[in-house]
Amino acid sequence: MSTPSSEVLAFGPFRLSRRERLLTRDGVAVDIGGRALDLLTALVEQRGRVLSKRELLERVWPDVVVEDGSLRFHMAALRKVLGDGEDGARYISTQVGVGYAFVASVEVIVVDEPAPAPQPAESSAQSLPARVRLIGRERDLTLLTEQIASSTLFTIVGAGGVGKTTMAVELAYRLAGRFEQVNFVDLASVQDPTLLASTLATALGIPVQAEDAIRVILGHIGWRKLLLVLDNCEHLISAAASLVEKIGDAAPGVCVLATSRESLRVRGERVHWLGALEYPVEPAEMSLEQLLAYPAIELFAERARAADSTLQIDLAAARVMADMCRRVDGMALPIELTAVRVGTHGFEATARMLREHYALSWAGRRTAMPRQQTLQATLDWSYELLSDIERLTLDRLSVFVGSFTPDAALAVAGGSPKATDFQRSGSPLVASWALAALDELTAKSLVVAERGARRGGYRLLEMTRAYAREKLHARGPAEVQATARSHATYFAHTLESNAPQSELAASLGNIRGALSWCFGPDGDPALTLHLAARCVPVLLKLALLDECRGWCERALALMEDEHRGTAIELELQGALGTCSMLTRGHGDSAEAALRRGLALSSDLGDARNELLMLGRLHLFHERIGDFATALGWAEDSRRVADKIGSFEARAVAHALLGISHHLAGDQLRARGELEVSLDPSLPPDLYRSRSGIALARCLWLLGYADQARTVAERTIHYAGAFGNPTMQSLVRLWNLSVCLWSGDVDKAREDLSVFASLAEANAFELYIVAANGFRGQLAILQGRTEEGVRQLEAALARLRTAHYAMLTSTFVPVLATGLIDTGRDDEARRLLDATIDDCRRSGELFALPELLRVKARTASPNTERWLLDALDCARGQGARAWELRAANDLARVWLELGQAEDARRLLQPLRNGFDEGLDTLDIREADQVLTQIARSAS
Repeated sequence: MSTPSSEVLAFGPFRLSRRERLLTRDGVAVDIGGRALDLLTALVEQRGRVLSKRELLERVWPDVVVEDGSLRFHMAALRKVLGDGEDGARYISTQVGVGYAFVASVEVIVVDEPAPAPQPAESSAQSLPARVRLIGRERDLTLLTEQIASSTLFTIVGAGGVGKTTMAVELAYRLAGRFEQVNFVDLASVQDPTLLASTLATALGIPVQAEDAIRVILGHIGWRKLLLVLDNCEHLISAAASLVEKIGDAAPGVCVLATSRESLRVRGERVHWLGALEYPVEPAEMSLEQLLAYPAIELFAERARAADSTLQIDLAAARVMADMCRRVDGMALPIELTAVRVGTHGFEATARMLREHYALSWAGRRTAMPRQQTLQATLDWSYELLSDIERLTLDRLSVFVGSFTPDAALAVAGGSPKATDFQRSGSPLVASWALAALDELTAKSLVVAERGARRGGYRLLEMTRAYAREKLHARGPAEVQATARSHATYFAHTLESNAPQSELAASLGNIRGALSWCFGPDGDPALTLHLAARCVPVLLKLALLDECRGWCERALALMEDEHRGTAIELELQGALGTCSMLTRGHGDSAEAALRRGLALSSDLGDARNELLMLGRLHLFHERIGDFATALGWAEDSRRVADKIGSFEARAVAHALLGISHHLAGDQLRARGELEVSLDPSLPPDLYRSRSGIALARCLWLLGYADQARTVAERTIHYAGAFGNPTMQSLVRLWNLSVCLWSGDVDKAREDLSVFASLAEANAFELYIVAANGFRGQLAILQGRTEEGVRQLEAALARLRTAHYAMLTSTFVPVLATGLIDTGRDDEARRLLDATIDDCRRSGELFALPELLRVKARTASPNTERWLLDALDCARGQGARAWELRAANDLARVWLELGQAEDARRLLQPLRNGFDEGLDTLDIREADQVLTQIARSAS
């Protein structure tokens, strides 16, 4: 009979293979995180049984201590993957206060010999480079495999060319099964230490929309079990040391495997010095078999045969190989470079050139770069074997940071060479000479072909790039300038080509390199502004907001009069305002940039950008609490959308108007605008999420609680699929109001956990404060009044300091209720009066009926009058939910005064008008009041 590990557990359209750690849906691999998969396995294995939170924590996080919030966050992710609750499908049941149970039926399918399973959509080792057979390193591999997984930081240290990267890649493949995810980060493409954290975030797939990128990274990986391979740390040694030390302190489940030419010298670091491959010191008396058993000669022979499949290796050839391995001191890279030449020149000629032109020296200054002590000679020798055309091509290719395409190589290296660069008699010079040279350089292992890249990418090894860059500078400033200009111009044009986001993300290192040159002392100001403006949309799409803001500020500071008032300034101002608003708060500079962008788009007759700027200004003024101004921007958007004439543009205007009318208290009008904006034929964007969650709130206020919850859940699912953390946070934030208004404390607690996790992971400071405010609301609703009052007071104070007024009208009614319940009526009255005045002044009127209702509790002589005002206000807004809530209070007052019939005539018709949301708090309370009225009449 099969062992349990060979069983496949089937439920619904899903199949779970524990042996393969693979979940499929209808035969297609499902993209699921390691923690979520562990949770699913634990639940399915004990289907029908409620597993406590403690049991699940011990099963999924056996080696670390985590909070319940992590479990809730991953459980929410698991439910999303399964589509739990969609189309009636139910898989996981929550037992409040106890734990979780898997409730779907499960079929156990036993397989004797598991057939090859589909590969996961995203394996843990997805980011690793191609695996290369490692020769002569089994002892190192065995030692490191045993030690790395038990260390938080392990650094492989050795001279350039010794094989550190190859070793790290092999280790990562071998260790991949022990980690939830493995990420390989090549730091050779990062020149600026300040961009190290952003580069790591990009490699991890973490969108950074905050100024402190490191904090965002730690928020995402804090309790995950990851292996991070940081390759080529030496040129960023201080920044890399600081980063890995912070990771070690904050993320105990993360193991960092670094390669460097010197140790990082940080706490907890374990260092493995990687030496040369072993070679025979006295080969003369050895047999062919004995010689080929040495790792250095085995590597040499393999690479030489790869260069010439007809190559024959006899005893004499093996002894020549042994001598060459000794001359290069067993270093892996020089061995490979030498072996390739054997395929072209043969053993004896290659050995002679090595003796005459190659001298490996270890006697240089200790402070000199290792490549200048060792690989300098290797590359000098290899460089001298190139033709003049190949040398010029290699020198020019050194401007690339990371990978590049054949088109990029042609554009940068294929510029017209000067007559003094080389002589090529007998044939005219054509642009294709650069591509021919590129092919030769690739064949000679000086350029690496990235065969796994869909675009046919190439790259230079870091040491080769540094060497070629020195050669480029030796050609003189004019050649350096021309090459850098060609590089920057090429990527400026690439950014205009609407290339896929994945392609632009892969070019980010080159884009940054081009920008760095442009902003340098030798850059061209006109090209600088052009490149910066074209780069902005890419950085916004990649959520690199703080970096985007920095480039925009530098570009605008550089701008001369000739570029002011142009489309370039428009792009820069709009991006600056957006990034400043989201990363630095709602200051005057953000508003000024957005207003300047709006003015420029109008002056230039650019209606699409005008609509975009209106949307950004609408969001800005909505967040600072200036709702009347936000409504003005929304109304302007309709005029501009009509000018554009497209359905998509009009949908944006409908979305802005609908949100504004909702916040202004006109719920019927808001519903109409929002439903039009959510036409399913429209493409996905941020406005659909804002419209969707605004419609959910609007429906609740109109008295359609069930529809509101359905729309909210659909919007949450949509925002999650879209993958933008800002959008996800905004949707969760507004949905908390729907949960709390309905009295669904359990759902609110669950959603608050997800919202708080998003805020923490992305360092959204204002949302972190908002999460604390909602915790205060829950505390008051659950009877922990004094605790809740303290939390809400602190949250409101911090939000006011940041000029973030969006949540004031949401928090104040609950805070005032808590103050009243603790005998602080005067404070509650002052708070409510101030908030009511602010709402009337700002135009945010949707919460006014609720504020008036709560105020009635503080004014016993005028309670009835304030409740009647609340009723009138709610009716005027079409907010039947607020009307019912105020009617409940007024009916109780009249009942106590002996006016039972008046109370019945007020409440009964209202209650009869609700045919959904029957489980909500206010409906239940209305039923209780009506029961009391009936009893008093009898």
